[in-house]
Amino acid sequence: MITVHHLENSRSQRVLWLLEELGLDYKIKLYKRDPVTMLGPGSLKKIHPLGKSPVVVDDGRVIAESGAIIEYLVGRYDKDKLIPPADSDARLAYTYWLHYAEGSLMPVLLLKLVFDRLASPPMPLLMRPAAALIAMGVKGKFVAPRLKDQLDFCEQSLAETGWFAGDDFTAADIQMSFPMEAVAARGAAGDRANIAAFVERIHARPAYAKALERGGPYDYAD
Repeated sequence: MITVHHLENSRSQRVLWLLEELGLDYKIKLYKRDPVTMLGPGSLKKIHPLGKSPVVVDDGRVIAESGAIIEYLVGRYDKDKLIPPADSDARLAYTYWLHYAEGSLMPVLLLKLVFDRLASPPMPLLMRPAAALIAMGVKGKFVAPRLKDQLDFCEQSLAETGWFAGDDFTAADIQMSFPMEAVAARGAAGDRANIAAFVERIHARPAYAKALERGGPYDYAD
């Protein structure tokens, strides 16, 4: 039996979704966030030294990192449903987007989140005006231009088929779901219709709904 160490309202929701798409049996070990820090509990370190989620345990193997988990589950349990044929252009795109989600796009989104909150508590009150000026400068000169480039790239990539890796829905779309949902939920997508339509399509999938039922509340599903 596959066990998913699932942190509420997190990236691990897409692992539950993948398991539902594959029709696999699994159980969930649910972890709650600290209400103040919003971080996961220290008990996750008993499963993996970094104490992050998602972590999947299967036949004694402990697999962390969303992309690695997806590669493992698809490689072991699915040969053609959610992965394009080997040596195809779609397969190359599949591999690219599987790594792009966390390697290129999420770091920029994280920078935006950090600088959006820089002038807020727990920043001391007297330091907030200076922090706000620093944040405005960094976002305007560094973060915003790079985020625009990334989102324009995603928008263009979705234009032809509506999916990231070829004509069909694949596990690469599951990997890309979290950053696309984050962008849509925070209003960062702007008028990029292809990104908005992608988010609507994935939310309409029956397996996505089943994963929500099992995983619990998830802000980006709204």
